[in-house]
Amino acid sequence: MKLLTAILILLVGLFSSENASEKIPWRGPDQLTWSDFQGIPEGNSSYVASTNSGLSFSYSYSERNGERIFEYTIQSNFYPKLSWYRPEAASAYILKHEQTHFDISELHARIFRKRMAEFNFSEKRKEEVRRIYETIETERKAMQDRYDEESDHSKNEVGERAWRIFVAEQLKAYDAWR
Repeated sequence: MKLLTAILILLVGLFSSENASEKIPWRGPDQLTWSDFQGIPEGNSSYVASTNSGLSFSYSYSERNGERIFEYTIQSNFYPKLSWYRPEAASAYILKHEQTHFDISELHARIFRKRMAEFNFSEKRKEEVRRIYETIETERKAMQDRYDEESDHSKNEVGERAWRIFVAEQLKAYDAWR
């Protein structure tokens, strides 16, 4: 009986700091509160807040009696110690902007789960999982950047509203992979 087990955990962002900080898994829209933002504001930043969120995943593969067993877990996380805000400028509107950043990470966790479920893995599954993750992460970062650009970091209210609607619709479209 051949047994091959591989576990891989990848966290997005600052790996050493991220591993040392606590994380909050995504539970739903409107879950964040300002008390979740426990980091220290960047001194030279003009932004009111910053959300650090990303994906973590693990997987295992084994064979028993000729049966392949491939399991994985994918999670979207918010990192409180790496996320910050300026209390004097904070508002419910800005908090919704930051929540949408977290929601974008959750959307990509769902897309990742869907792609994993649909992929026909070969013997090179470690490389294949890594490529799927890297593609998802590139897409996630690009969407985060586009969101900030098109909403002008929440200053463009029309762009902000359009993005909130779009992300909510996409989360609903990928609800089967929650």
